[in-house]
Amino acid sequence: MTNTTMDPITDDSFPDRARAEEIAEKVERFVRDVVIPYESDPRRDHHDCPTDELTQEMRAKAREAGVLTPHIFPEGGHLSQRGTAMVLIRSGLSPLGPLACNTAAPDEGNMFLLGKMGSDLIKERFLKPIVAGEKRSAFFMTEPSQEGGAGSDPSMMMTECHKDGDEWVINGRKAFITGAQGAGVGIIMAKAPEGASMFLVDLPNPAIQIDNVPNTMDSSMPGGHATLTIKNLRVPEDQMLGAAGDGFRYAQVRLAPARLSHCMRWLGACIRANEIATDYVNRRMAFGKQLIDHEGVGFMLAENKIDLQQCQLMIDWCASVLDRGEQGGTESSMAKVAVSEALMRIADRCVQVMGGNGLTEHTIVEQVFREIRAFRVYDGPTEVHKWSLAKKIKRDWKRDNG
Repeated sequence: MTNTTMDPITDDSFPDRARAEEIAEKVERFVRDVVIPYESDPRRDHHDCPTDELTQEMRAKAREAGVLTPHIFPEGGHLSQRGTAMVLIRSGLSPLGPLACNTAAPDEGNMFLLGKMGSDLIKERFLKPIVAGEKRSAFFMTEPSQEGGAGSDPSMMMTECHKDGDEWVINGRKAFITGAQGAGVGIIMAKAPEGASMFLVDLPNPAIQIDNVPNTMDSSMPGGHATLTIKNLRVPEDQMLGAAGDGFRYAQVRLAPARLSHCMRWLGACIRANEIATDYVNRRMAFGKQLIDHEGVGFMLAENKIDLQQCQLMIDWCASVLDRGEQGGTESSMAKVAVSEALMRIADRCVQVMGGNGLTEHTIVEQVFREIRAFRVYDGPTEVHKWSLAKKIKRDWKRDNG
């Protein structure tokens, strides 16, 4: 199949460009040659997610190939966000690629947060095994909507914690906790008297009971998206991330880069889906000519090419903002909306031009369609980001007009 991975942005304005290109090329070769054959591997759980056995087998091969957690260096350094984009887009060429290379959510965002904000103890005990690909992690923030808990509005958080001697005691319920089942590390958000706070815990823990793992339309993340109960969980004080009340500030450190890394990985998936669709329409004959020669089909692929390029540029722009040390909340909201909506159009067109074949499990196209539809909800639905942007527009207008 023709390699149609997008060319990287051609300017030289970030210093680790050459290193990022070299890593990205290695990651792409590994995903195409080693990971893609695993797409038909039957080792899946009830949710059709890859099992931990499958994940660890792929990670062993990634470790051997030198592409495990490739954006984080042994000395603790991290590629720039622009460099990370080059690598994560390539890892996303297969839905299994981020798992194999340890660039998947929620681990990628959790590693970034702990690397930036963790104490030496937290880095050694909790971050190190995640970076090594030995443990998966989960971020415990969202709560059951039917109970009035936090979703896109984290200020609604109902999970509480209080100090008891040199420990904190946590009680509450959480929902849609990606990867909680089978994870080895948990980052738990809870409301202290001082405000939202974060804690690191080893998993599993008898005080954390998984109630159910619902079937959802996506199927790329081990452990699914669990609903669980936390009852009298006791956490030593030195396992708090920062200080009590720092939780929302630390969430912002994680949020913009994690939002953007979703865009990177799923852009890679849509590049691959578009490759498959392009190959199909250039081989398939109907009504006396190749499908590509029918204007309706050709125009859909032309629109895909335009949307893919726009996504690439939007990601690179937002990454450059983060690399300047800016928080990037507004920019990442804009990128998340623009990229997720464009990728949905691309995935939909890929299904459409392949007809019935686009609906089957014979290629990853139908899975990519499902995953991208879920991506439009991850890290805040499109409508929440637009609402946030509208609020900023109003604030800016008031500032400029007295």
